[in-house]
Amino acid sequence: MSESSRLSVLKTYKLYVGGKFPRSESGRVYEVADAKGTWLANVPLSSRKDARDAVVAARKAFGGWSGATAYNRGQVLYRVAEMLEGRKGQFAREVAQAEGLSKSEAALVVEAAVDRWVWYAGWTDKIAQVVGGANPVAGPYFNLSTPEPTGVVAVLAPQESSFLGLVSVIAPVIATGNTAVVVASERAPLPALSLGEVLATSDLPGGVVNVLSGKAAELGAPLAAHQDVNAVDLTGADAALARELEIAAADNLKRVLRPAEAPDFAADPGLARLTAFLETKTVWHPTGSLGASGSAY
Repeated sequence: MSESSRLSVLKTYKLYVGGKFPRSESGRVYEVADAKGTWLANVPLSSRKDARDAVVAARKAFGGWSGATAYNRGQVLYRVAEMLEGRKGQFAREVAQAEGLSKSEAALVVEAAVDRWVWYAGWTDKIAQVVGGANPVAGPYFNLSTPEPTGVVAVLAPQESSFLGLVSVIAPVIATGNTAVVVASERAPLPALSLGEVLATSDLPGGVVNVLSGKAAELGAPLAAHQDVNAVDLTGADAALARELEIAAADNLKRVLRPAEAPDFAADPGLARLTAFLETKTVWHPTGSLGASGSAY
């Protein structure tokens, strides 16, 4: 059989929820095209039910992931970076199609995304030393502040930066022990759905990251109002939608990250996203005497 007579084996993109790859429960799909308008794939058009299922999966995974040692989380994130490194060619192709870049430009974006993932992996066991510590108090007490993950974070991924931006909003959420429900870029969801395949074949427990494709407005509303979602990242929402979701998020006092302006994902990310979804726990403990000398510990 000649090569020209073969039928193309088209890729079927699916959601990534709870470590599995379901289609949308609604059965809906929508067409995704490249920067020139050429059809690329049909992807699931997620429903509110899909969003609720993703929250359930994220909540189920939270205890184990937040309870893992920071060093172990760093190892797992580094493993994800290894898997991304091995699939750079695929991601470069998808990024080039999504963002209208040349092959060389897309390759640089993918390399930056892998480097960004490694950078966040290195912070898992260091962030507590930066934002936590012992507090001076006027009394015979130890007073210690330590950061803890907020919980389940709903993330509206950037609409334009389909991979570097995507990595930049997901990695800090899970590096600090949170779990995530991610709504991929509506126009360019393929790199996000492919990232789900990488996460499934790494050491990341199912449910820690859940990836949905579809409309930010349709999925953002139930996530922002969901009583079991603890925080929302509105990076991928326009001004009108962000305002609407902020109001919905206030019902159970969710943490809300709403960038004041479009982030430059190529710039040094700093620690802002690492600390955005951390809570500070402060513990008081009386010092004790070591004997008649009156010394204390």
